[in-house]
Amino acid sequence: MPIIILSIALTTIILQLQDQLNPFLLPALSVQNPSCVSPESFIVTILKCIQVYHQYQRIASGRVKEVLPPALDSSSDPPAIFDGSPKLYISYTCPYAQRAWITRNYKGLQDKIKLVPIDLKNRPAWYKEKVYPANKVPSLEHNSQVKGESLDLIRYIDSNFEGPPLFPDDPARREFAEELLSYTDSFYKAVISFFKGDETSVAGAAFDNIETALSKFDDGPFFLGQFSLVDIAYAPFIERFQPFSMDVKNYDITVGRPKLVLWIEEMNKIEAYKETKHDPKELVESYKKRFLSAL
Repeated sequence: MPIIILSIALTTIILQLQDQLNPFLLPALSVQNPSCVSPESFIVTILKCIQVYHQYQRIASGRVKEVLPPALDSSSDPPAIFDGSPKLYISYTCPYAQRAWITRNYKGLQDKIKLVPIDLKNRPAWYKEKVYPANKVPSLEHNSQVKGESLDLIRYIDSNFEGPPLFPDDPARREFAEELLSYTDSFYKAVISFFKGDETSVAGAAFDNIETALSKFDDGPFFLGQFSLVDIAYAPFIERFQPFSMDVKNYDITVGRPKLVLWIEEMNKIEAYKETKHDPKELVESYKKRFLSAL
C-alpha cells in the first residue's frame, strides 16, 4: 500500500512537470504508463525527472552566473592538463567554439566542465604541443582524450554529460535535425559569398531555407519545435550575419521572414546563449576587417 500511495503522489508530480517543461527536458519521461512498470522503476524514473527539473529551473532562472577567466596567450602557463577534470578550450570570439560553450551552459555543466579560453591571435605553444595538435578551438579534454570539431563536440557533450537532452528521440525530428546540421556549412558559405560581393539573392536563398526549416514544426519557435542542438549550431553565425548584413550591406535578413524573427527573439531569451553573446558593434567591426577589402 505505501508503494501505491507514493506512486500516485509521484504521478501527480510528473503531470505537473509536464505542464511546465518541454519534451526535450524530460528524458526520464520515457515511461508513459506507470501501471506497465514496477513501482520501484517508476519511482526511480520520477526522481530522475525531478533532478532534471530542478537543474533546469536553476539554469532558466539565470542564477548561474560565471566569472569568465581571461584568455590564455603565448606567455600563459598551461592549466593542469589531463588531471581528470573536463576542460573546454574555446575562444570568446569564435562562433564554432561558441556552439560548444552554449551546449555546456544549457546543460548546466559550468561546475563540471572548466572553460579554458585561448587567445587565437597569440596562441600558447603548449596548446598545440600538449593538448590539441590541430591547434583549433573548440576542443574538449575528457577521459584522458581530447576531442574537437564543433558539431561533433556538441553531440558528444550532449550524450556524455548530464543535463537536459538537446537531441530528439522522435525519428522524424532526428532525421530533419541531421539534414539541418549537414546544411550548416552550405548556409555559411552562401552568406559569406554575399559578404564578399555576390548578389543578395545568394544570401536571400539561404535565409529563405532557414525560414522554411523553421516552419516545419508548429509546437515551438525553434528548428525542431523545441530548443535543440540545431539551434545551437546556427545561433552563433546568425548572431554575426544579422548586424553585418544590416550595417554594411543594408540588407535586413528578417524582412519577410516572420519565423526567423520569432526564432531570434526566443533565442535571446535563453540564458545559456545570452551568456556567450557579443556586442553587435564588435561583431560588425570584426567582420569589416575580414570582408571590406572584398566589397
